[in-house]
Amino acid sequence: MLGLGELEMKVMDVLWASESPLRVRDVLERLSGDRAPAYTTVMTVLDHLHTKGWVTRSRRGRAYHYVPARTREEAGAGLLREVLDSSGDAESVLLHFAESVSEREHRLLRRALDRDERRDEKP
Repeated sequence: MLGLGELEMKVMDVLWASESPLRVRDVLERLSGDRAPAYTTVMTVLDHLHTKGWVTRSRRGRAYHYVPARTREEAGAGLLREVLDSSGDAESVLLHFAESVSEREHRLLRRALDRDERRDEKP
């Protein structure tokens, strides 16, 4: 995702996959790969994610517990909104995007548009 480094994205993946808040140690244990980062590295990444507004945290005893501030889907939609807002020509960007979507994505977009039209028709 835009604005996130590789390790930040891995940490967010761990948090999005969790059903409960996680401590730094919990995130560290769930990170996969050949080179596990140091505890302090994960702690720093989580602090940066908190500063950037990607996670919220609450103190329980001596440790912070972290949760994503938004779902993965909400974060993706927010990034798309940022791209459109910063493009200078949202209409052209949307038209180019629409030309590049897969058949499945086309069906999803059509379903969302149809749902929106039905909502507008209700009194």
